[in-house]
Amino acid sequence: MRRIDVIGIGIGIFAAGGVIYLFLQAFGLDSLSAGVWSQAILVAGLVGWTLTYLFRVLTKNMTYNQQRRDYEDAILQKRLDEMAPEELEKLLSEVEQEKQTKQTKAQKKA
Repeated sequence: MRRIDVIGIGIGIFAAGGVIYLFLQAFGLDSLSAGVWSQAILVAGLVGWTLTYLFRVLTKNMTYNQQRRDYEDAILQKRLDEMAPEELEKLLSEVEQEKQTKQTKAQKKA
């Protein structure tokens, strides 16, 4: 996000507070009550936005993480595409052997 975007968002939030204040006054609240409620609504919105951000951080569903996964997948796919058919068969057989080994270990533990 660029600095100008952050400045624009800040001005937008400031303007939204004023609009909410005027909206509440139009519905009959006095200026003090409208000010308190507009601040409460903005703080609740900010807390809600912060919670969604924390949720994305904890679930690792952020833009950077997604770009990194996409890059790693693309690199692995490129390597698979460049492999000779014999190498690919060998890799697939190794993967199958590892799966079978893990299954037998899991069965022994159970």
